[in-house]
Amino acid sequence: MESLTVGLTYLIVFALGASIGSFLNVLVYRLPANLSILWPPSRCPHCLHRLGLKENVPVLGWLWLKGRCRHCRSRIAKRYPLVEAVTGVLFLLVFWKYGVSMPTLGYWGFVSWLLTLSLIDLDTMILPNSLTQSGLVAGLLFQGTRGFFQVSSLAGVSQQLMSGIVGAVVGIWLLEIIAPIGSIIFGKAAMGGGDAKLAAMMGAWLGWKYLLLSGFIACVVGAFAGGGAIALGWLDRGKPMPFGPFLALGAGLTILWGEAILSTYLQLFFPLS
Repeated sequence: MESLTVGLTYLIVFALGASIGSFLNVLVYRLPANLSILWPPSRCPHCLHRLGLKENVPVLGWLWLKGRCRHCRSRIAKRYPLVEAVTGVLFLLVFWKYGVSMPTLGYWGFVSWLLTLSLIDLDTMILPNSLTQSGLVAGLLFQGTRGFFQVSSLAGVSQQLMSGIVGAVVGIWLLEIIAPIGSIIFGKAAMGGGDAKLAAMMGAWLGWKYLLLSGFIACVVGAFAGGGAIALGWLDRGKPMPFGPFLALGAGLTILWGEAILSTYLQLFFPLS
């Protein structure tokens, strides 16, 4: 009975994440085009037919339609169910890590922001201010709320809020330091202003310590991915590569395993005497 309850809980969490992923698809498509995210409702981009309830079911709706519009038979991109499934998995991982808690609710929002920004950056090489700025404000609210739940006092709120503010400031400074180094290595502008705003948003959520870890992971993975793509001929040396997804990846890994990574690092390089 217990295993059934656990399985049902995880299924509900995945379904919730997939449903949020369906909305993230709307944001990714409409925000760069300056379209309303509320109206019109979801529809086929080819024949503009409004999708019914059955067609709107995350992941399963795409499978039921066999990847084609029921009316005009145009192909529906595989990315839509993939984003829904990935969001569901991210929600599961956060729930697995933090359980039923306030951080779980907060980090569900954070990973949703990160995934949306990553996809828009991949599509357009732009990180919309509307998302980075609202994400920064949400991060500060998260820190303040977390401080209240931990200490149940204004002192706890102010301490956590200050952690988020310092993290946001360090995020801007961090990218200002990394950008010139990347420009020297790649012989071109490595990062845009949106990356610094994303780093500031991440700092508001994570605090300065875990922001530095996220930035380190992003730089390492980005350097290997960029160098590998150039070596394999998948990317021209002069062609820009979005850095936002690597920052988001670093933040995601830090949310889940940041404490373990830092602990291992300290044990390896600063063992107790």
